[in-house]
Formats: sequence, C-alpha cells, structure tokens
Amino acid sequence: MSQPVATPPSWTGLRLRGRLGTRWKGLSPTLRGMVWMGCSGLLFCLLNAIMAALSRELHAFQTQFLRYLFGLLVMLPLVWRTGLSGYAPRGMGGQLWRGVVHTAGLLLWFLALPHIPLADVTALGFTSPIFIMIGAVIFLGEKVVPSRWIAAAIGILGVAIVLGPKLSGGGGGWTLVMLASSPLFAASFLITKALTRRDRPEVIVLWQCVTISAFTLPFAIAFWSWPTPTQLAWFALGGLLGSLGHWCLTEAFRLADVSATQPVKFLDLAWAALLGLVVFGDRPGWATVLGALVIFSAATWMARREAAGRG
Repeated sequence: MSQPVATPPSWTGLRLRGRLGTRWKGLSPTLRGMVWMGCSGLLFCLLNAIMAALSRELHAFQTQFLRYLFGLLVMLPLVWRTGLSGYAPRGMGGQLWRGVVHTAGLLLWFLALPHIPLADVTALGFTSPIFIMIGAVIFLGEKVVPSRWIAAAIGILGVAIVLGPKLSGGGGGWTLVMLASSPLFAASFLITKALTRRDRPEVIVLWQCVTISAFTLPFAIAFWSWPTPTQLAWFALGGLLGSLGHWCLTEAFRLADVSATQPVKFLDLAWAALLGLVVFGDRPGWATVLGALVIFSAATWMARREAAGRG
C-alpha cells in the first residue's frame, strides 16, 4: 500500500501566508490603517523606553539628534540597494516644512520635560490626537463621522481614569510650553498625511530623518558629550525602532483618513502598561487596568463600526 505523501512544511507555510495575505487584503483600507497605527504605537513605546534611559545619561537635545541620525543610518542600506533616485521626493518643500514643524515641537517638548511630573507629561501627550482630528476637518477636508469623535472621547476618559489619580498640576508655566508642542506635532502629522498623496512612506521617513537630524544638530552640539559604545548600540536599536514606527504611522495615514487612526492612538497607554509589566515587572494598578479596558473597548467598537461601514 502506498504511503500518503506528506505536505512539505514550506508548502504549508506558503499556504498559511497566502491565507493571511488574502484576509489582510480583504480588510478595508481604514481597518488596515488602524492596525498599522496600533503597530506604530507599540514600536514608539519601546523606543520611548530606550530614549528615556539615554536622556538621563546625555543631554536631551543630543539624544534627540542621535535618535534621528541613527534612524537615517539604518535606512541607508535600502537607499544603497535601490539608488538615491528611488528616494527622491516629489517636491522638497513639504519635506522641509515637516522637518521644521516637527523639530519645533521636539524642542518645546524637551525644554519642558525636566520641569513637569511624568504623569502630567503623559496626559498632555494625549492632547495631540484631538488637535489632529480638528486639523483633519479644517485643513484636509475630512468628514469625521460620529463614531470617531465618540471613540476619541471614550479614549480620553480611559486616559483620565489611569492618570487622574497621579496628576499633580505642578508644572506651572512649563505645562503651557509642553502643551504648545501638541499642535505642532499635530501639524507635522497632518503634513505627513498630505505628503502620502505623492510620496511613498519610506521616502517620507527617510527625509524626516534627514531634515530633523540637520535641524537639531546645532542644539546637540551646544551640549555635546561623546557617547559610549554601549550607548551607540542603544541608539542604533532606537533608530531602527523609530524608523519602523514612523513607517507604520505613515502607512496608516496613507491608507486611512487621519481622523480614523487617532482613537487607536490611545492604545499607547495600554502598550506602555504592558511593557512595564513584561520588562520592569511593574504590576498595573486597578486604575490602569480599568482605563486600558475602556480604551481597548473604544478602539474595538470603532473598528467594528468602520468594518460595517457605519458612521
């Protein structure tokens, strides 16, 4: 009796990848954009943990410069492979404006950072999605359906549940300085959305690294101290995470309305809590768990509404 022929593992893997690819392509562009936004948040949480540690050893301006410099360096093999012409933007003006605006936001944020309690910093950071949604209506002409506003409001509620007991309000005038960075970051992301209409995500990410490295270099030189080999290795990892995170974010903006991706941004708080548990062993309190559940429920509800094509 002939023995059944076993299916080669490689064929099984190919079929599995084929099924996953078919299901992925079967999702609406909005849902795929929301998934990419969630991935970018996770990558940025990992990046922020590394940068927070490095900024305690080197000046914040130098840390920011090296983060974007290494973000550029990790992309050079791709540029070498395809040639610089493959990464030429269709118009340099938008890339330069994006670099200027994002650099301005970074400088304000880092100026205020040492003067504001960490919980207050986190809470202020979650004002950016609201500025982005308002800007998407005014400048991009997006029609923000009610479910997106509702999901954003529920997300803010979840953030308030987590951070409310920890807020001190002790930042004084520096709180306003950090708050001023939020509309600048929002403007940077709105420019990114506009750039996706003519440039590929990897082109946008490359020129973001180029422009921000150039614009932050003078501030880094003023506080320069030579990093150790270990610090350089961490910067290399940070550059990789940062470039991947910005690629995911830019791909999300390319696929979906920018307003559709913003409620997913509140998942960053859940990613941060999970990272603290896995890496540092920090057990989240009841407020963190409850707030994360509220945020996750809001994002899931909006995803279901988008999948059903309901506003």
